[in-house]
Amino acid sequence: MPYEAPDFYGIDELLTEDERMIRDAVRGWVEDRVLPVISEHYLNGTFPTDLIPEMAELGLLGAGIDGYGCPGLGAVAYGLILQELERGDSGIRSFASVQGSLVMWPIRHYGSEEQRKRWLPALHKGEAIGCFGLTEPDHGSDPGGMETRAVKQGDRYVLNGAKMWITNGSMADVAVVWAKLDGVVRGFLVEKGTPGFLQRSMGKKFSLRASDTSELVLQDVAVPLGNLMPGVEGLRGPLNCLTQARAGIAWGVCGAAMACYDEARRYALQRTQFGKPIGQFQIIQGKLVEALAEITKMQLLNLRMGRIKEGGKVTPQQVSLAKRNGCHFALEIARTCRQILGANGITAEYQVMRHMCNLESVITYEGTHDIHTLILGHAITGLDAFR
Repeated sequence: MPYEAPDFYGIDELLTEDERMIRDAVRGWVEDRVLPVISEHYLNGTFPTDLIPEMAELGLLGAGIDGYGCPGLGAVAYGLILQELERGDSGIRSFASVQGSLVMWPIRHYGSEEQRKRWLPALHKGEAIGCFGLTEPDHGSDPGGMETRAVKQGDRYVLNGAKMWITNGSMADVAVVWAKLDGVVRGFLVEKGTPGFLQRSMGKKFSLRASDTSELVLQDVAVPLGNLMPGVEGLRGPLNCLTQARAGIAWGVCGAAMACYDEARRYALQRTQFGKPIGQFQIIQGKLVEALAEITKMQLLNLRMGRIKEGGKVTPQQVSLAKRNGCHFALEIARTCRQILGANGITAEYQVMRHMCNLESVITYEGTHDIHTLILGHAITGLDAFR
């Protein structure tokens, strides 16, 4: 049976014709090119690099960036792209999300004109790959405690430190590295092959196996003065980048939940026990109803967030709510759908277990569930639980 995207509240009617066309194009590409291969890549712990040129050809890399040859799509169209990519796999969406929101976005908004002209067209065309170096081995939820340092020495900056859990890290041609310069967080562009810059892939993962997750080590890495991004100082730089990416994550996890729901629904209609399809049992119907209800809420929340974002009025707290809600319920839906599939749910023949394992990472990165809870608690009460 073909994929049937749940749309119980007629979300399609709230989208523009262009938005539907973009979504359907990506949905078809995922069906034809991602789903036939992603299970093997997941099992082997590899990223399907041969799909990168195709993603670039479709305009999926930096789709929300304006100028420099990029499409400049609205927030809803960009979100729908990520929704469909994560329907394939979180690793595919993570690749596009990092490339667009965490590498191209800061270069576009904080980089020099020379940096923009050099990197944005190449990143959009897939001729260069980027990564975002913020998280450190001992500093995840508290990026202000970062230990990576930059020191100005003549006509260069010298960086020392380490970054951990970096998507696209080992294959990246350029890394947006955040380091403290004279005690102030600044962004630097560090290129592959720079002496002292080590990009090491991290193995032995149970989650995001079809994603390049790496460690970056900087040992007396010297970069030209022109590699400093001049447009921002302090933590608001990386945090603004994360706000962009978190909005995309909210859309992406909805796609994963939709994939799990569709697979469980089809399975429940076909699987027979006690002389009838298991979908006829009330307990299975109850699970599907809960999944559909939460997916519908995600869709409406994401659409409203996207429209506010397009109007330039979205707040980081609104994005936190969408990311927190989406990740939590997508993971619950994946777990429930895995139960509907029974023992078959743990096999690679079906996708729910892969999505479930991936979502354990997605609910953790770019702000854990608990961190977003505290962000929202502060917004509600005005009292800061971090200090």
